[in-house]
Amino acid sequence: MTTTGTFIDRIQERGEYTTPREAERAARVVLALLGAHLVGDIRARLAARLPDDLAEILLNPLQATEPLSPDRFVRATAAWIQGATQQTALWDIGAVLSTAADAAGHDLMNEVLLQLPPGYDALFGPPQHPTRP
Repeated sequence: MTTTGTFIDRIQERGEYTTPREAERAARVVLALLGAHLVGDIRARLAARLPDDLAEILLNPLQATEPLSPDRFVRATAAWIQGATQQTALWDIGAVLSTAADAAGHDLMNEVLLQLPPGYDALFGPPQHPTRP
């Protein structure tokens, strides 16, 4: 487990945010949405790899009535981040989820992806410059 500052620093660097606050905002929204799609031991094990305050967000997620497809996950992220578009939300998701994937490790990430609808593996990659706003 890393400290919150180190984890946010990694997100800030990966997402090319100008402030840690921007990176933390993205982390809180994306992890809350992700937590709504993970259950049981998998969610707890992923949370254990995150800093405590971000683990709490994953363990106490937004409520989802149904699993979101990757596209709907992007739209939901955009809706929760003030001023975001689907393109900027995709950037935020890549910065946060790729950092979480690094913390989780390969084996746990495979288990996480098994709980998510098909196509989420693409969301766990780092942001790609062609989609950068």
